[in-house]
Amino acid sequence: MHRWNRSRGFALAAAAVTTVAWGAHADQDGQLPPENAGVERAQFTTQIDDREPVDRVVLLDSARSQVFFFTELRNMEGRTVVHRWEYQGEVMAEVPFQVGGPRWRVYSSKSLGPGLYGKWTVLVVDQSGLPLRAGVFRYLDRDEEAAGQVPNAE
Repeated sequence: MHRWNRSRGFALAAAAVTTVAWGAHADQDGQLPPENAGVERAQFTTQIDDREPVDRVVLLDSARSQVFFFTELRNMEGRTVVHRWEYQGEVMAEVPFQVGGPRWRVYSSKSLGPGLYGKWTVLVVDQSGLPLRAGVFRYLDRDEEAAGQVPNAE
């Protein structure tokens, strides 16, 4: 019996979205990006040091009030990429980046506080608005976490 591997399935689905996004859309000059263009790495972190994330965040408690989203892009020079920050499905911010080289590292950040607990998502989207990668983390109220009242993942 074959068992479904959730993380492998997500990675395959993300790769399929990236392929469809790039394969289906040329840039403004009608040029298709190279086959190996895309997101090399993307993750939430509590800090950036020398253009690199210092850790990987999946859950963040309210002792922290800022989170960063780091992205390493390959072979996308001359294109615009956007970090679209969403809270509980609502767009909270869009941060555009102009890619200036074959290996380009960018990051954006969000200040957090009371009333912003729950699911946060950042979508990395290309200049046509199609997703290349997504990252998700949960911001937890420290008091609820200590009392064992952590909300479910939905």
